[in-house]
Amino acid sequence: DEPTTALDVTIQAQILDLMTKLQKELGMSILFITHDLGLVEKFSDQVCVMKDGKIVEKGNTLEVFKNPQHDYTKKLLDAEPQPKDKFSSNDNVLLDIENLNVFYNIPSSNPFKKDRFHAVKDISFSIKANSTIGLVGESGSGKSTLGRAIANLIPFEGSIIYDGKDISKNSAQESKNLKKDIQIIFQDPYGSLSPRMTIGEIIGEGLGVHFSYSREEKNQKIDKVLNDVGINPSQKSKYPHEFSGGQRQRIAIARSLIMSPAFMILDEPTSALDRSIQIQVIKLLKDLQDEYSLTYLFISHDLKVIRSMSDEIFVMKQGRIVEAGSANEVFDNPKEEYTRKLLNAALSYASG
Repeated sequence: DEPTTALDVTIQAQILDLMTKLQKELGMSILFITHDLGLVEKFSDQVCVMKDGKIVEKGNTLEVFKNPQHDYTKKLLDAEPQPKDKFSSNDNVLLDIENLNVFYNIPSSNPFKKDRFHAVKDISFSIKANSTIGLVGESGSGKSTLGRAIANLIPFEGSIIYDGKDISKNSAQESKNLKKDIQIIFQDPYGSLSPRMTIGEIIGEGLGVHFSYSREEKNQKIDKVLNDVGINPSQKSKYPHEFSGGQRQRIAIARSLIMSPAFMILDEPTSALDRSIQIQVIKLLKDLQDEYSLTYLFISHDLKVIRSMSDEIFVMKQGRIVEAGSANEVFDNPKEEYTRKLLNAALSYASG
C-alpha cells in the first residue's frame, strides 16, 4: 500500500528491485497499490483502475497503458507535469544564506558526553524574490532540515539574511513577524490539520495571533482565501476528514496564504497525491505565485514535479549542496555523478 510514496527515486528503485527478487525467490503474488503510474507500468502484470470505490478499467498493464478505454484512465495517463517554460526575471535577493550548519544531538553510550549529528553542512546560497528554488536529494540528505532552519523552527549556526535582516538577531516582535512572513506547508495535510477544528477555524487561527480583525473582516478573508485555492467557502464549517487528500492540501495552502507571506517552504506538498491531483495543485501554486508575488522553496523527490515548478535547482547529498543551476542546466546537462544517478533512476522508473 503506497510502499514507495515517501521515498526518493534511487531508494524506490532499490525497494522495487528487492520486491522483484523476493517475489521470484518466494513465489509470491503482490497487490501493488500506488498513485505512481510509472511504477505501475514498470512493476505490474495486470492493472486495475479505481474511481469512487469502483474498478472502472482493468486488464493487461501494457494494453491499458497503450490503449486506455475509460475517460478516467486517459485523464490519469495524460496528467504528466510539463517542464517550466516561464522563468522569473526578478534580480532582488529575498533570502541570503551563508555557512549554514545544523546539528542534532543523538544518543551516546557515554552519559557525560553528547554526540552530535551534522545534518546540514556549511551551506551557502541565495534566493531571488518571486522565484522558485527546487531542492532535491535522497531521503536523509538534509532537505527538510534545511527548510526548517530557514523557517527558524530549529537551531542553526551561520547566517540567514531574510529581506536584509539577520534572523538570528531579530527582536521578539521581528521573530513574530517572520513567522507570518515565512510559511511552511508539509507533506501530509491530514497530519498537519487539527481534526478537532473546522477548516474555517484552522485557516483563521493565525489571524488572531498576528492581526486585529473584526469577526466580519476575518470571515471575509477566510472566504477569499478559500475561493483563491478552489474550495467553496460554504464548506468552511466542515472538518478535515470530510475532504479528499487534494482538497486538504488546498486547505493547508489557504492556511498559509491567509497570513500574506512573501516566502513559502513547500515540503513534499504533492507526494501523497495522485498525478491528476498533483497537476491541479501545481497549477494552483503557480497561479498563486503570480497573484501574490510569492517566493517558493520547493522540496521534493519527484523530479518531474520539481522541473515543472523550479527556476533553479539545488541538489543535496549528505547535508551538502553538490550541484546548483537553472532547471534546464541541471536536467539537460548535470555535472555531478550523483545528479546523473538521481535522473537516471527517475527516468528508468518513470518511462517503464
